[in-house]
Amino acid sequence: MKKFIGFLKKEIYHIIRDKRTLFVIIAMPIAQLLLFGYVITNEIKNVPIGILDKSKDETTIKLTNKILSSGFFKINAYLNTENEINSEFKKGKIKEVIVFEEHFAENLKKNNKANVQLIADASDPNTANIISNYTEGIIKIFSTESLINNNKISLVKTENKMLYNPELKGAYMFVPGIIAMLLMLISALMTSISITREKELGTMEVLLVSPLNPFVIIIGKVSPYLLISFINSCIILLIGISVFDVPINGSIVLLLLECLLFIFMALSLGILISTVAKSQQSAMFISLIALMLPTILLSGFIFPIENMPKILQILCNIMPPKYFIHIVRTIMLKGEGLNNLWSDTLILFVMSVFFILLSIKKYKIRLE
Repeated sequence: MKKFIGFLKKEIYHIIRDKRTLFVIIAMPIAQLLLFGYVITNEIKNVPIGILDKSKDETTIKLTNKILSSGFFKINAYLNTENEINSEFKKGKIKEVIVFEEHFAENLKKNNKANVQLIADASDPNTANIISNYTEGIIKIFSTESLINNNKISLVKTENKMLYNPELKGAYMFVPGIIAMLLMLISALMTSISITREKELGTMEVLLVSPLNPFVIIIGKVSPYLLISFINSCIILLIGISVFDVPINGSIVLLLLECLLFIFMALSLGILISTVAKSQQSAMFISLIALMLPTILLSGFIFPIENMPKILQILCNIMPPKYFIHIVRTIMLKGEGLNNLWSDTLILFVMSVFFILLSIKKYKIRLE
């Protein structure tokens, strides 16, 4: 035990003395969370649009004001003819044109029906679809309000209820994924260069001839970074709550324990990378390329897993962030406990043990 404590102190002193690296380790996740949290979103705000109002009556003016007052859109061009639509889109200054037909209010009064055409720039199809859906939703709300004010009853009424995220905030979806991505990258990156650094500095020989066994060395390498990463996770969660207003409806203790388990798993994976990589550069390259892209693409962070081809869905099952993102979202948004998360937790625990044992085995091979 004394040998382990001595080795652990050596690792802690080594980290503390490198103040520049320590600052990067703490500051980089905060900067990345703020950057990704504001950039990665499926919400729209202040989208520039054009209006082609062929009727210019009281109803079209009210509907236009309703659309603009939502905060999702801002008017960038009032068009007079349909010939101007293509030229405005080609300038790249608008994303959508709303066209009101002639005699809009009159048709609405006589036939209870009037036409609005939505023309969107589909060079970015996802954005175009979101913009048109937002516009259509506002028009439906306006139509419903008009029916109520005119004391008319619609034959079909629908009521939508959104659980866990009633305001449909994008941060509720993306912040848990960003937490998983940052903890995965930072934790694995820190430990992936730990053993390779010993090789490059020439201190690996000291460890090889020391009385420490591989298990003590591996755990000693992981432990200091476990504390640093846990502090990072607490800071990231605090920013998610205070800046992005993401709630924690479940147990904060359970959430922190799950973060601790995921960090240990990521550190174990980083140590495994460190034992097989020959240099710090190659270890960093493997950590960034082999972990970042799968975390973003194959974890359900951005793209729904059920929409992927079957072979990719199978591949997603070996991605640790997939299980952690589900855990974080379930605890924070749904308020569920371990009784509904035990299977995901067990998978992360098994992965952690597997990576640690494999790291020890690889380290033993290097000792021979």
